[in-house]
Amino acid sequence: MASSTFRIGGDLKAGRLGFGAMRLPTEPGPARDASLRIARRAVELGVTLIDTAHMYGWGANEELLAEALHPYADGLLITTKVGVARSAGPAGWTLDGRPDVLRDQVEHALRRLRVERIELLQLHRIDPEVPLADQLGALRELQAEGKVGRLGLSEVTVAELDQAREIIDVASVQNRYSLLDREHEPVLAACEAAGIAFLPWRPVAGAASAATAEIAAVAAELGATPTQVSLAWLLHHSPVILPIPGTARLDHLEENLAAARLHLTPAHCDRLDGIERTG
Repeated sequence: MASSTFRIGGDLKAGRLGFGAMRLPTEPGPARDASLRIARRAVELGVTLIDTAHMYGWGANEELLAEALHPYADGLLITTKVGVARSAGPAGWTLDGRPDVLRDQVEHALRRLRVERIELLQLHRIDPEVPLADQLGALRELQAEGKVGRLGLSEVTVAELDQAREIIDVASVQNRYSLLDREHEPVLAACEAAGIAFLPWRPVAGAASAATAEIAAVAAELGATPTQVSLAWLLHHSPVILPIPGTARLDHLEENLAAARLHLTPAHCDRLDGIERTG
């Protein structure tokens, strides 16, 4: 049976099935009220790892989580990300890893989350226009000041991870990864070898599509849903994986978290391992 917890950075204990807050509406009104209920329900159901970012509503998502959950329960980890800024361009955002920008975003996150220290801070993307040593050096300084506990990365290659590990202790990596999208399998392998937490985003992408008959067949045998099977596979696939599925619906939240109790046999895992996928 897969372990239900993992120690991020070797010491920070977290439940392996977390919650991604990106999809939670933050605008005032009934949708925001529902978001507050979902965040609180996630914690009631045992979630101890919640993922957010400066980019999610430009701080509004961080504020929402603080409103819903502060003062935080013992053992609750809210991790955030910095390194993306607003832009006037068509995308509305741009990578910005300048040290002063990273520091400013961290200072705002501390205030919005109502904490004195962010226990896990991740660089949302590496900015190719700024030397990596400058980006990670700024975060390392914040760590030395006690404002950040552990540092992580997001959307990196094995080479970038290796380079970063020469500058900082990398506690986590957050890359796109799922049963049907294993492009970053080499990064996962590197994380597993080094004991680094791997937080897949979009962890159930495509799980309910008509093209995934094998997932549906396994789900039917287990009395589960394809989404639950996909999450259970992630938990069985590697002990360093901590999925962070996100949703703005209470029924989906409860469906996702029930996957932690789903037992896949070795035969099930073999069948799922063999599914045609990208990467």
